[in-house]
Amino acid sequence: MPLTVYLMAAGIFSMVTSEFLVAGLMPQIAAGLDVSLSQVGYLVTAFAAAMAVGGPLLSAAVLRLRPKRALMLLFGVFLAGNVLAAVATGYPAMLVARLVTGTASSAFLGTAVSLSMRVVPGGQAGRAASVALNGLMLGTLLGLPLSTFIGERYGWRSAFWAVTAMTVLAAALTLFLVPRTERQESGSATGGMRQELGVFRNPRLWLVFLTSTMVIGATFSAFSYFNPILTKVSGFSSGSVPLLLVAYGAANLVGNTVVGRLADRHTLAVMVVGLLANGVFLAGFALLADVPAGAVVFMLAIGLAGITLNPAMVTRVQRAADNGPLVNTMHSSFITLGSALGGAAIPHFGLVSPVWIGVGMAALGLVTLLPDLVRARRSAPADGTAGTPSAGTAAVGAPAPVEGADGRTTVGC
Repeated sequence: MPLTVYLMAAGIFSMVTSEFLVAGLMPQIAAGLDVSLSQVGYLVTAFAAAMAVGGPLLSAAVLRLRPKRALMLLFGVFLAGNVLAAVATGYPAMLVARLVTGTASSAFLGTAVSLSMRVVPGGQAGRAASVALNGLMLGTLLGLPLSTFIGERYGWRSAFWAVTAMTVLAAALTLFLVPRTERQESGSATGGMRQELGVFRNPRLWLVFLTSTMVIGATFSAFSYFNPILTKVSGFSSGSVPLLLVAYGAANLVGNTVVGRLADRHTLAVMVVGLLANGVFLAGFALLADVPAGAVVFMLAIGLAGITLNPAMVTRVQRAADNGPLVNTMHSSFITLGSALGGAAIPHFGLVSPVWIGVGMAALGLVTLLPDLVRARRSAPADGTAGTPSAGTAAVGAPAPVEGADGRTTVGC
């Protein structure tokens, strides 16, 4: 993989660490801002809302820039928001900070994944996306426990300052080491924007987005509240939470590696198995949250089958549309909505209620896969070869054209 792909992973890592930081330090932030846990949960919701709404808008605004310039601008916006979070003296300022960082993170993720897929040969595009998204997995393996450790010992503000330092380093490396790359467009800048927007007319793309929303939403509805559940329900000390989160992050990394190898040729199967497994693991965690050993076992299992489906989800997006930055930003904005439902349920049904919402979202995710399952079943006898990839299972980068669900013929990236 080119160095650029690893640098994109570094940038994603720093921003994901900031995103997860609030989930890891919920009790400390609540005490520091003199607000309830539910209100801190809404900061997670605000981040998700900013990704969903602000991210695509900011991505569209920087679409005419060369990728490197766009990335540097997004680094700057993110740093401004993260510094504001570090110095926030009240809840309103923290809320604004989360909106700014959420917007920048979403646009950066889409631009970074798109650039990673462009700097490699077509047959390696899916793998490049998986490597770049390892920044997300490392955010849970290293970033989250590290920021939680720093926040618990030196105050939650110090955790935001640590993320600021990491982001400055990632931005400097990007500035000096990422080569200049032309805009991804054909014709004028206006034509490039029109082409990017045109793919959203494909109804299958929106179904793919919906599946991704359920996949990641199911996990995040539990993950966002691991800290308070583990300390207040399972009975673990706050000092042991970073170690548990390291183990959870390691499970993420293992799961992402496995899915990354299988996603290109067995995309649909990976999605079905992953959603089924995640639903079962979430239910197990909810039922045994008050049993320390059971809570740990099922938390690690969730780490194997939750956000690790990202490579398969990115592959589905590619086949339904393309690998443009706006499409990838829209995709990232759709996959962070589960925490909003979880935060709203806590005051009425308790800390474990978000986990049950996650179970429901996993089930809905399986429902959204039914059209692709039916399509795959119908197409299998037609070509006479069970192992031949179809629209739902073709390998990314395959030189042969693939016919999508809307009848369009596209060529894999």
